[in-house]
Amino acid sequence: SKAAKMKLKHNINPVLLQFINFIVLVYSFVTYIPWYIFSGSRQAIAKAKQVKAKPVNNKPGGAYRSVNSLHCLASVLYPGCDTLDKVFKYAKTKFKDKKLLGTREILKEEDEIQPSGKVFKKVILGKYTWLSYEDVYIKAVNFGNGLAVLGQRPKTNIAIFCETRAEWMIAAQACFMCNYQLVTLYATLGGPAIVHGLNETEVTTIITSKELMQTKLKEIISQVPLLRHIITVDGKPTTWAEFPKGVIVHTMASVQAMGAKADTGNKQQARPVPSDIAVIMYTSGSTGVPKGVMISHCNIIAGITGMAERIPNLGEKDIYIGYLPLAHVLELSAELVCLSHGCRIGYSSPQTLADQSSKIKKGSKGDVTTLKPTLMAAVPEIMDRIYKNVMNKVNEMTSFQRNLFILAYNYKMEQISKGYTTPLCDSLIFRKVRMLLGGKIRILLCGGAPLSAATQRFMNICFCCPVGQGYGLTESAGAGTIMEVWDYTTGRVGAPLVCCEIKLLNWEEGGYYNTDKPYPRGEILIGGQNVTVGYYKNEVRTKKDFTVDENGQRWLHTGDIGEFHQDGCLKIIDRKKDLVKLQAGEYVSLGKVEAALKNLPLVDNICAYASSFHSYVIGFVVPNQKELIELARKKGFKGTWEEICNSPEMEKEVLKVLAEAAMAANLEKFEIPVKIRLSPDPWTPETGLVTDAFKLKRKELTAYYQMDIDRMYGKNVK
Repeated sequence: SKAAKMKLKHNINPVLLQFINFIVLVYSFVTYIPWYIFSGSRQAIAKAKQVKAKPVNNKPGGAYRSVNSLHCLASVLYPGCDTLDKVFKYAKTKFKDKKLLGTREILKEEDEIQPSGKVFKKVILGKYTWLSYEDVYIKAVNFGNGLAVLGQRPKTNIAIFCETRAEWMIAAQACFMCNYQLVTLYATLGGPAIVHGLNETEVTTIITSKELMQTKLKEIISQVPLLRHIITVDGKPTTWAEFPKGVIVHTMASVQAMGAKADTGNKQQARPVPSDIAVIMYTSGSTGVPKGVMISHCNIIAGITGMAERIPNLGEKDIYIGYLPLAHVLELSAELVCLSHGCRIGYSSPQTLADQSSKIKKGSKGDVTTLKPTLMAAVPEIMDRIYKNVMNKVNEMTSFQRNLFILAYNYKMEQISKGYTTPLCDSLIFRKVRMLLGGKIRILLCGGAPLSAATQRFMNICFCCPVGQGYGLTESAGAGTIMEVWDYTTGRVGAPLVCCEIKLLNWEEGGYYNTDKPYPRGEILIGGQNVTVGYYKNEVRTKKDFTVDENGQRWLHTGDIGEFHQDGCLKIIDRKKDLVKLQAGEYVSLGKVEAALKNLPLVDNICAYASSFHSYVIGFVVPNQKELIELARKKGFKGTWEEICNSPEMEKEVLKVLAEAAMAANLEKFEIPVKIRLSPDPWTPETGLVTDAFKLKRKELTAYYQMDIDRMYGKNVK
């Protein structure tokens, strides 16, 4: 069974194991009756088995809707709140003095010299200081008015290029109130992509931080001729003498002070209407130059209405930790869901998230330990990293500790698959692991890329909470599907949200049809109010990816291939772009190959590659340094890290490990990589080889490794 495959292997004496199994059986029997009477899990088991979505008609390719919105799709969060400024005003009135945005104060910064001679910046951070709903509202109003003083007009573009922080959200709310169109750019985008976004949207004002101004904007500012104002959110930078004439640098505080003094008598007509553009979000797309997706007020509101419905008991007791890029639709939507429901949002960053994070001084506390969040969003890359770190720690335990952990892990996996809970294991065995994320997480939201079944199950077990895997695109305002909290199946993304419907379109070339048995399959099309307006200044691409049907319903053609299960849940099985036809006519799904191999301890990242002119698959692998050095030691290979990675001998050894894992994952023979290139350097968004959500940029990776591709395909493989 699937669960048996994901179980951890132990080395316990068979007689002792029989005795332990007997004790577990007695314990399960004794605790079952009180658990059955007092636990709410019975309802959860019943709910997990229920049908979650149905087709609206019996025709093949008919749209599936959530059973909670079969007759009418949801589009408004609160009655009368049809634009984002009204949603915030409603929340401000309802939750007035409640805490909203939290930031940790920096107590001390110091440079730490590493043995290699490199200098790492380390910080010691204090408590979270909070702004209430009322505080944030006033700051946003003043900032919006201050921007008007600087000449910003309704329905014109203004850019934000800034790390995730409270000021980002304050600036966004100011723009929503005043009907300025907020252009969002990832803080990790390369220079040419930033220049493209700023010039295409013709912005005259950019909101940024001191650090990004010095590191990214300084060198490209001369290529953005229309720019007039730079607003830094965290005080004035030390030097700006070298800035071009005509560009003025302001602080956010000074713009807010201007706004507080300004006469706002004629402000009323500037308010947005639902169809007005709220955000032009530049995707760090996995192909080509970034595209600006135009997202209206009603798109975002429909999306967050759908998302909020999947989070039970969402409210004032919840604390959300915000550390993913706010320029990513997953993070922006999640924070707007929290803001509209009275939750607190505490800000963080990947470098300060946990006690072990790179910028946290040893012995001091990371953000999760201080904040103790109840809700968190993560991309699979981060969850995979947690999974590998914990498993490495398990392997370093004494034999007794390791076997105890493995027994508890496998026992809990069995219980979860039946829908049962394990309070004793949770408090005795998994409490320490749970503390890695603060100990209070009740739901982990996951999106941005597919999450492997093994990692999802690991998070369920060790963090004692559901993983709400979801599926959505920037082009659908982040909304599509999210798993229900009582659905503990793996490998699926849940049923359509109440704001949208999903249908499958035949894709003949790939051999996917909505009449397939047992499950209908095809290209995923999302329809509903959350489907966005299109791409900024790109009519050709908009017409290609968006269509309108005879009922006026707008549909997004996602390019992803899915199948619907009997209970109405969707599973992503392929991607049109990832399918390559080999020379002999077999189709290879590159994503499937990568998913099968990515969770190996030896692999930090992998990109499969195939060409229609050849008969086999090759791959680029970022190996795990510790594991590869250990493998080299076992094989008697000596050398530097670069020498190990460049060694044909080590390539062969890694290929053997990959081939074994591929066979275990039931990959076809033609899907298994035959040659690989080991990359000594990791792929980060800064290298331009992966997106901010750590999705592979195939085009860039292909260009980067072109010489290796030629080498690997240069000789016929015997």
